[in-house]
Amino acid sequence: MSGISFELSETQQQFQQLARDFVRSEVIPAAAHHDETGEFPRAVLEKAWAAGLMNTHVPEEYGGLGLGTLDGCVIAEEMAYGCTGIGTAMEANTLAEMPVIVAGNDDQKRRYLQPMVERLGFAAYAVTEPGAGSDVAAAKTTARRDGDTYVINGTKMWITNAGVADWYFVLAKTDPDAGVKGFSGFIVDRASPGITVGKKEMNMGQRASDTRGLTFEDVVVPAANRLGEEGQGFVIAMKAFDKTRPLVSAAAVGLARRAMDEAVAYARERKTFGRPIAAHQAIAFMIADMAKDIEAARLLVWRAAWEIDQHRRNTRFASYAKAFAADTAMRVATDAVQVLGGYGYSKEYPVEKLMRDAKIFQIYEGTSQIQRLIIGKEIFDR
Repeated sequence: MSGISFELSETQQQFQQLARDFVRSEVIPAAAHHDETGEFPRAVLEKAWAAGLMNTHVPEEYGGLGLGTLDGCVIAEEMAYGCTGIGTAMEANTLAEMPVIVAGNDDQKRRYLQPMVERLGFAAYAVTEPGAGSDVAAAKTTARRDGDTYVINGTKMWITNAGVADWYFVLAKTDPDAGVKGFSGFIVDRASPGITVGKKEMNMGQRASDTRGLTFEDVVVPAANRLGEEGQGFVIAMKAFDKTRPLVSAAAVGLARRAMDEAVAYARERKTFGRPIAAHQAIAFMIADMAKDIEAARLLVWRAAWEIDQHRRNTRFASYAKAFAADTAMRVATDAVQVLGGYGYSKEYPVEKLMRDAKIFQIYEGTSQIQRLIIGKEIFDR
C-alpha cells in the first residue's frame, strides 16, 4: 500500500532551517528600516544570494539547485516570516525566471538563467498594464515583427524589481486580432534603447520591494529572445503562475504565522482583570481561529506545490491556495492588531506593518476574486 506523509525531507528541513536562521540574523533586524525608508534591500539580498536562498529553481545544468516548487514554498514561508517586502524582492526573480525555465531553449537559459547564479542579478515579470491587471488578456503592449527582430511599444505598471532588473519577461501582442492566442513572450534586456523606468511607487505595504512602471518606445528585441513560438505567450505566462502562485501563497502563510506569534506572545504577557488576556475566551478563540486557518492554508499550499512537482496540472489547487492563504493572512494580521489593541496600532510593534504588508496578497498574482473565478471555471467548465 502507498501511504501519505506530511513530513519534509531531510534536505527540505535543512533549507527550512537555513532560511529560518537567515531571517533571524539578517531579515528581521533590517525589516523596519526598509519599510520606513522604502530603500531596496540590496545588502540583505547579497547575503541571501551568497547563502543559496535565491534563484533556487534554476535547473542544475545551468548552475542552479533545480529545487522543486514545494522546496521553494518551504523557503518562501520562512522568508516571509521576517519581511514579505524583502521576500517579494527575492521571489520576483523566480517569477521572471519561470517563463524562461518552462519555455526557454538552451541558448536562452544559458544567456539569462546561468548569470543569475554566477552573480547577484535581478529580473522582473512585466505583464500587468495600467488597464490590464487581473484581466491579462486585455494587455495592449505590441511587438511588431521586423526581419529578425521585434519592435515593442507599450506601458507596463506595478512591475516588481523594475528599477533594479537586468532583464524583463515581457508579454506583448504579436497578433492584435487573435485574442489570447495573439500574445508572445520576450526576454528584454534592461539596457535596450527606448525603455523608460518610472518612479518607485510608495505603496501601503511591502515597501522594501521595488515597484515601478515601464514604458517601451520602439524597443528592438532580437527574435532569438522570443520564448517559444508566436502566440504562445499567454500560455507561457499562465504556466509560470501555476509554479509561482504556490510560492506567493506560502509567503502569505509565513506572514500569518508571524502575526499569530506576535499575538500569542502579547496575550501571554498582557494582563487584564488580574490575569493574562490569553486566559480570556474572547482572545483565546481569536488565536485558535488563527492557528487552524494557518494550518489549513499551509496544507493547501503544499498540495498545490506537490501537484505541479508531480508534473500534473495544478491550476485549481494553486487558486485554492492563493485565495485561502491570502485571505487568511489579511484576517490574521488584522486580528493580531486587535489583540494588541493600541500597541497593535503603533509602528513600535511589528503587527501594524504585517497588516499593511498582508493586503497585497489579496491583489497581486491574481486577486482573491480572480482566484474564485478560476476555481468556478475549473468546477463548471472542466
